Amino acid sequence: MGGILTKGDDSSLTSVPTTKLELKILETMRRRESKGTSMKSFNTILLKFPKIDAGLRKCKAIFEEFDEDKSGSIDPKELNHCFRKLEIDFTDEEINDLFEECDINKDMGIAYKEFNVLLCLVYLLKKDSVSGHSSSRMEIPDLEATFETLVDSFVFLDKNKDGYVSKGEMVHAINESTSGEGSSGRIAMKRFEEMDWDKNGMVNFKEFLFAFTKWVGIEDEEEATEE
Repeated sequence: MGGILTKGDDSSLTSVPTTKLELKILETMRRRESKGTSMKSFNTILLKFPKIDAGLRKCKAIFEEFDEDKSGSIDPKELNHCFRKLEIDFTDEEINDLFEECDINKDMGIAYKEFNVLLCLVYLLKKDSVSGHSSSRMEIPDLEATFETLVDSFVFLDKNKDGYVSKGEMVHAINESTSGEGSSGRIAMKRFEEMDWDKNGMVNFKEFLFAFTKWVGIEDEEEATEE
């Protein structure tokens, strides 16, 4: 999910996007990172978990509205209807690319958690004037503050502003907040492993978003509902 690993000129690991959309998201994130972050520490992010959780749950009503056949997932046709209704100015090709990018288990359906991630990626792309999309609002203003917090959190963690969070950056961020407590390294490693799905040592924004929904409890709620 995080791209193909290569060796950079400095012999450090770098990750190369494998799709056109992944490259676009990476370039957009790098431009956003150049503007800095309002986050002061990892603890600042933790304190925002309740608001992030509440914000993401507002996606539920939107998800249920566009799950027109009540199957529990949104298919490509339904996603197209969603974009048109929310006045999101993406082409059919771009909508299909986003669908494929977020349909993690490749079952031709976007589940609720995947829908949260998809909308946040849309927010990132729409906020960027260079991406070719209107910088107007998404017609879901209640969610925009939540998405901006998620973007801001990723920017904080990505200290070298290359569009990826490395294991070292995650350890550094948590160690700063815990004053070097013995358990902090283990916590950082666990959090990083939860994000690094493809185990390539680099976490892109999409991987980060999927992990974040789990951290704030979205996944737990889904599993409880299914049971």
